[in-house]
Amino acid sequence: MEEGVRLAPHTTLRMGGNARAFVTAETDERLVELVSEADERREPVLILGGGSNLVLSDAGFDGLVVKVGTRGITSFGGLVTAAAGEDWDPLVERCVAEGLSGIECLSGIPGLVGSTPIQNVGAYGQDVSQTIVAVRVYDRLMRETLDLPAGECGFAYRDSAFKGALDRFVVLSVTYKLQENGLSQPLAYAELARSLGVAPGERVPLARARAKVLELRRGKGMVLDPADPDTISAGSFFTNPILGKAQADALEELAPGYPRWPADAPGMDGAVKVPAAWLIEHAGFHKGYARGPVRLSTKHTLALTNPTGQASAADLVELAREVRDGVKAKFGVTLVNEPVMIGVSL
Repeated sequence: MEEGVRLAPHTTLRMGGNARAFVTAETDERLVELVSEADERREPVLILGGGSNLVLSDAGFDGLVVKVGTRGITSFGGLVTAAAGEDWDPLVERCVAEGLSGIECLSGIPGLVGSTPIQNVGAYGQDVSQTIVAVRVYDRLMRETLDLPAGECGFAYRDSAFKGALDRFVVLSVTYKLQENGLSQPLAYAELARSLGVAPGERVPLARARAKVLELRRGKGMVLDPADPDTISAGSFFTNPILGKAQADALEELAPGYPRWPADAPGMDGAVKVPAAWLIEHAGFHKGYARGPVRLSTKHTLALTNPTGQASAADLVELAREVRDGVKAKFGVTLVNEPVMIGVSL
């Protein structure tokens, strides 16, 4: 266990102060032990994965930071179980190589396996809730390890029961049910289908789908690349808002013909999902829009970046507030941040 470890290098935004204490857990048993002992001491705990969806305070974390370093993957009959500390994209690459279908459109997403159920990670028409069958967690409240079926995980758009209870559940491993057919799932994202030269709903070989997703993500600065300052980010900073009928109709009056698509939102008849990037751009924030040392990506307005690696979390929050408030003033829609905020808020 180390003291005073700087956390910025452990995040893709390269932001964050020091941890009072820092340790890496390489087994589930060690991870549970560290967390349970800290809970007994009433010491604050931060579980740190790949740091790709995290904004950490410049003041750091006054408690114990446990870096998840667990490893292990088993695969049989389309059931793939991976430890929380496994890197996500190499897992996708392996599944594609083995002809396992269901997560190919999630290629290139940074971070660890353990974060995927928390955020219900998704992209290009897929999200992990479509394939997750179980999540093994340590329940800090009940002080026991549980295997939760997908139906008990509270999955919703970029949300889950885990995201709403970060101080309760520690993800230990995730089990996915994939199809053994060598073809992508029916392509649900129009841009991806168009780029592949096929109609939405068609399927293509897995390797072809993965290669095209990686190409599209690189074009938007969404694949980590030390040579590309646009990738010093937390990915998409805002979720695509889901609007009920009344709010959608009000937006139509302000911006006739705005892009939207039907949204499955319980209790919201006629709901639509609106691209946050479109709202940001049409509120006057162009690609590369800068505020001090931070800026919107030069490739995609949905990513807030730290191009020099020297900006503070306070700098980033100021830009995020400016964008959020600008969209609200222009369109009456409030954007919601996707990254987890520790010690900072909008």
